[in-house]
Amino acid sequence: MSGRAEVKVKIPFGNKYLDAIFSVPEKKSTYGVILTHGAGGDMNFPHLLSLASYLASHGVLCLRFTCKGLNVAYRTKAFKTVVEYLKLSDDYKLSGVFLAGRSMGSRAAASLIRQLSQDDDDDDFIQGLICLSYPLHRPKLQSKLRDEDLLCIRCPVLFVSGSADEMCEKKLLEGVASKMKASKKIHWIDKANHGMAVKGRTTDDVMEEINAQVFSWLRENVQLEHR
Repeated sequence: MSGRAEVKVKIPFGNKYLDAIFSVPEKKSTYGVILTHGAGGDMNFPHLLSLASYLASHGVLCLRFTCKGLNVAYRTKAFKTVVEYLKLSDDYKLSGVFLAGRSMGSRAAASLIRQLSQDDDDDDFIQGLICLSYPLHRPKLQSKLRDEDLLCIRCPVLFVSGSADEMCEKKLLEGVASKMKASKKIHWIDKANHGMAVKGRTTDDVMEEINAQVFSWLRENVQLEHR
C-alpha cells in the first residue's frame, strides 16, 4: 500500500483530547470518512484499522477516533467535535464526509446526523451514514427498537450487518429500513454475528467483503475517482 500515510492527531474535546488517526491517500481526496468504534475497544479495533487502510489505499481520506464511554449522548457530542475539526482543517479541505461507526459508534453517528439535520445551518457537509453492526435492539429485547434517529435521517445510509447478529434481527432491520425516508442499502454478511465472526471464514476474508461493500457504496454516492 505505497503512498498511504498515517497521521496521529489530538482533537480538543472539552478539557481533554480525543486521540485520532488520519489515513491519508496518495492523491488529494475530496471526500472523507470519519470512523469510530463500538462500546468496547478503540480506534485500533481490527475492523476499523482494516477499513481505514482499505479506503485510503482506494483514494478516500479516513479519520478514525477513540471515544471511551457508554453514554450515547456523550459519544454523539464527541463525534460532532471530530466533524467540526475536520470541516475546519486546513490540511484536508474536503467537500463532504460520510460518518461511519461500528455498533454503538453507528448509533452515535446516526444521532449526530439527526441533530445536525434539525439545525438551521445544515450545509450538506455530511453526505451519508455507514452503520457496521448497527445495534437495533438489545439481545433478546426485540420489542424496544433503537430506530428513532434512523427514521428521521434523510441522507443515504448503508447498513452492513450479520444475518445472525443477536442485536439486529434481520426482519426487524428490514422493517425499519422500509419506513426510512432516506435512500438506504443493507448488505447482509451471511451467518455473521454482532462481532462479524463467521464460522469457517477468516476475519480477513469477512473484512474484505465489508470493505469492498463500503467502498462500492461510497462510489455510488459520490463521484470518487476509481483507482
